Order: sequence, then structure tokens, then C-alpha cells
Amino acid sequence: MAGKLAPMKSPPYITTMRPQDILVPQPHGLCCRPGEFYIDPVRPVARALITHGHSDHARAGHGAVLATQETLDMMRLRYGDDFAGSTQAITYGEEIRFGTCQVKFHPAGHVLGSAQISVTCGGVRVVASGDYKDVADPTCAPFEVVPCDVFITEATFGLPVFRHGNPQAEIAKLLNSVALFPERAHLVGAYSLGKAQRVIAMLRQAGYDAPIYLHGAMETITRYYESRGIALGELRPARDAKKVELAGTITLAPPTAIQDLWTRRFPDPLAAFASGWMRVRARARQRGIELPLVISDHADWDGLCATIEATGAHEIWVTHGQEDALVHWATTKGLTARPLALVGYGEEDEETALPTSDGTKA
Repeated sequence: MAGKLAPMKSPPYITTMRPQDILVPQPHGLCCRPGEFYIDPVRPVARALITHGHSDHARAGHGAVLATQETLDMMRLRYGDDFAGSTQAITYGEEIRFGTCQVKFHPAGHVLGSAQISVTCGGVRVVASGDYKDVADPTCAPFEVVPCDVFITEATFGLPVFRHGNPQAEIAKLLNSVALFPERAHLVGAYSLGKAQRVIAMLRQAGYDAPIYLHGAMETITRYYESRGIALGELRPARDAKKVELAGTITLAPPTAIQDLWTRRFPDPLAAFASGWMRVRARARQRGIELPLVISDHADWDGLCATIEATGAHEIWVTHGQEDALVHWATTKGLTARPLALVGYGEEDEETALPTSDGTKA
């Protein structure tokens, strides 16, 4: 196994378990010393518990990996069969003991197979949420509020300006644009794991039953979603269509693809991008996005605050995102809060595009 394992020492005997005795940030990631494992480690470790399949959380090279079956499958698709020394699948609500800790996985509502990880030790429960959202998504299990003493929350959109609104209204914008410009091809930038499939499913919910086209990098994961029972309607590879056939159609592609030479195969392409960042119009303009769609797989400001309150946690740890604002908000509510200062997490890495069905890069 590549990489040097982080040292792991048994904690001294303690009469009262404190949260910081259970989970502690280390260079390799969030470490549970009593259980001798890491959550979403950014470097190879002996035992890793993985919240979901996005490449900034799910990395190859660990000795043993515990995750939901869907997350393990995503890692296998991306990294090959030998992505870890050994693997073990866990279902939502199933309990596993590591050392003196009880571990459970709970739905996070982020993408297919995504999970929060609750760690209970010495009568104290800490929940590491990973990435999550608290709104409906037809392609994954809904977020579950897990009562806990300490809640570790992401803060990707941890500023009051980020209020995402109704995602179905954004889908309606897309469909209105398709109707208004029937001579143009609409290219929707979306992350290949989770966002693309969610956009397709919402288009189907809105009554759009025409074929939807896929960039090659979207095919493998999207077909996997279908194999798990997610109905997405008729899907076609964009590479097989003639240019004239793509007028008035919708194609899903990685964000990096909607502005490169690949777009020349489409008639008068109109660039759209489905992301919570499209709330910031300057970002849309900088990327040349004509149709920004505010559709996020992360909780917005209101969702973050509501979730924190719903957990009943008296202590909040904030990580990877706009930490300061959420820490301040939590302290005004009488909670103990601090930034966790974990590094190595961010946007899904679309440069690790999957090979297409014929083995080539799209």
C-alpha cells in the first residue's frame, strides 16, 4: 500500500470521554483514536470510513475501507478493483463496533449512497455529516436528522447570501429556454456523480420525456444509477448524434466540457451550469454561462442552520467551507462552536473523468 500510515496510539484511560478524545483533526484527516480509524482521510491510512464517492472524500490506497455499497461501487468504478486492501459494505442504521466505539451510517441526502457517520463512545455521540443537503432528491435517500452531542457540519454554502430556492423552478427555467430556442442545443454543466443524475430525474419529474444526451464522462456513473433502480428515461451518447439532430435537445456534460472544443459538435450551443455557486452571478459571467441554474447538492445557509438546531447538539464543529459565519451564528444561539480546519476537501474533481464505454476519454 502506497503512502505512510499515520501513527495510531491507544488513548490513556479517561474517566470522562470528551468529544476531542473521540475525533481529532490530523494531517491524514479526521481521526478516531479509540476506534483506530479515520473518516474521509486525505492520505492512505490503515482503516478508512468513507462518507460518499466524490473524489475529494473517497481516495484510493487505504488498507481497509468501510462504506455503503454504492460508495464502494463508485470507488471501484473510478479507481479500479484494487483501490483498497479490503472493503466492507455497511447499510444505513447498521451498527459496527471499533474498539470502544459504536459506529452507524445514516443517509446524508447528498448523492447516491452518501452517509453521515455517527460515532458513540463513552456515552458521547459525535456525528460527522460529510457533505449533505436537506431537500428532496429523487436519486438518493433523504437526509436523516441524527440527535447527537456534537455535530460536524460542512459549510460549503455557509453564508446568508446562499439561499438556493426551489430547484424545480430552475428546471422550469431550463425547459422554458429549450422551448424558446428550439434551434439551439442546451449544454448543462453538472458534476458527473450526483448532480447530473439529479438534473435528469428532475427533468423527468417535470414531464420532459425526450431523449437526454450524455457526454462520455457521464455514461458510466449514470448507467450505474440506473442499475440501482433510479429511473432516468431514454439516454443517448452525444457522440453518436449528428449535429443537426442535437438542435432543441439537452445534453449533460462535466462543467469543464461545456466551454472546450467538444462543444463544436452542437448547433449554436447554449451553456448552462447547475450549481449552488450560480447564485453568485459574477461566477456565471466569468465562466461564460448564459443560463445559470441554482441547483445544489449541498445545504444552503437556511438548511445548515435548521439542521444544526434539529440535531440538538450543544457543540458544533464546522469544516470545509465558509466556517467563520456559521461558527458565529452558532455561538449567538448559545452553542459551543469552532472551525475544524480540515484541508483537502472542496469541489468534486471533474478532471478525473471516467473513461467512456469504448475505453476512451470523452
